[in-house]
Amino acid sequence: MTETAAPALATTQEAAAPAIPGTASNPDYDPRLTNEDLAPLREQTWGVYNIFAFWMSDVHSVGGYVTAGSLFALGLASWQVLIALVVGIVIVNVFCNLVAKPSQRTGVPYPVICRSAFGVLGANIPAVIRGLIAVAWYGIQTFLASAALDVVLVKLFPGLAPYAVTADYGFLGLSALGWGSYLALWVLQACVFWRGMESIRKFIDFCGPAVYVVMFALCGYLIAKAGWGAIDLNLATVTHHGWSALPVMLGAIALVVSYFSGPMLNFGDFSRYGRSFTAVKRANLLGLPVNFLVFSLLVVVTASLTVPVYGELVTDPVATVARIDNTFAIVLGALTFTVATIGINIVANFVSPAFDFSNVSPQRISWRAGGMIAAVGSLLITPWNLYNNPDVIHYTLETLGACIGPLFGVLIADYYLVRKQHVVVDDLFTMSSRGTYWYRRGYNPAAIIATAVGAVAAMFPVLTSGRLTGMYTAAQYSWFIGCGLGLLAYGALATRGRFRLPVPVPSETR
Repeated sequence: MTETAAPALATTQEAAAPAIPGTASNPDYDPRLTNEDLAPLREQTWGVYNIFAFWMSDVHSVGGYVTAGSLFALGLASWQVLIALVVGIVIVNVFCNLVAKPSQRTGVPYPVICRSAFGVLGANIPAVIRGLIAVAWYGIQTFLASAALDVVLVKLFPGLAPYAVTADYGFLGLSALGWGSYLALWVLQACVFWRGMESIRKFIDFCGPAVYVVMFALCGYLIAKAGWGAIDLNLATVTHHGWSALPVMLGAIALVVSYFSGPMLNFGDFSRYGRSFTAVKRANLLGLPVNFLVFSLLVVVTASLTVPVYGELVTDPVATVARIDNTFAIVLGALTFTVATIGINIVANFVSPAFDFSNVSPQRISWRAGGMIAAVGSLLITPWNLYNNPDVIHYTLETLGACIGPLFGVLIADYYLVRKQHVVVDDLFTMSSRGTYWYRRGYNPAAIIATAVGAVAAMFPVLTSGRLTGMYTAAQYSWFIGCGLGLLAYGALATRGRFRLPVPVPSETR
């Protein structure tokens, strides 16, 4: 990074050391674009373990358990599933490193770094899209965690069982007990979030390892019941052989990438805290390929042992824990998975909309206020009704990929292909028409058009799935379609024609 005498405008380059400027009192930053949460960090203190724990929290949840287990039930041989897992998670690892770098170098969150591509005002487009998606999933994840808490409450207080029946004691599709659990976790998550990023860091440092302890204990319990010989890495009969297995493997790869697409897009919200980009890359390697494979193997071993022990395949970890004939074990296991789900919810679906909504109006919406907007919104959409409808979830996942993919493609194309890893940090916070990222009244038409092209093309197979031949399969790759077209379209528009951007000069100062 280079700096000149005041008023200084910082730049970042690949070869430069990221000396993040302290900007809390920088008078040159436009108040319409900055507050203490959006400005570049004074200090970047997260080490390898902190980011590794972030990924553990992201993986070690009920959703992560079910997703990993489902891959082994696709009718593939176990070695084919493992190949799909490795390829999928390596793709995620590479993409996370790509999106992490600009935020780590500049010390700014995802919506701010988007100003480089979309313009200082246009960045609200990707911020709001990502924020709204996170709101929906925040509600769904809270509901999943509350379902685990319901198990604990009914086990401890059997008299509550009738209140868990929605038909007898229900309101807006959720039982009375479900409402109680949901609101309790809603408040708990809000309290953790309200204490700030340092408290969130400490919380996720605990969540991921805690689930490993319970998972190994649960696996050991089932092995003691069934014996080592009962372990089977194939959760379903192998039905795909030879070339017929390839499309299924590609679908599994796409599922892995889609599952991580949300946190992957706004990973800059967390990589900005990393001490160095090297530390971030090491943490990603440990937290993604290594951790995800270990967790997936642990999941499939545990799930396979439920067949000889319980007489049927159980892929829900809470349901598995609930069948143990020990109240203490049930309570400990269910509470741990509840806490783990809270962990992923905060890091993936609370922090992101907090920054995103704050970016819309920094002086009116603080980071905490942005998070509470997300929390209230997640309650109003009654997420249990979304989760209870498989068709809605099916379209939600594919729509998620269709919307997120182009945003990712544009961001990567701008930073690496067009800007050549050069960011004028201070110009991210100016409304001056001479600013690098003012474009046309604060909006970059190239980025907006590229996002629209990618999203429309990716949504077409989603909307026509089941009605046009081949669209059902194509819909599974909505993220890849959106990302690829967004990247190519932006690369073309931003380097030639009427929307061509000026070539950055690495030694540029202003």
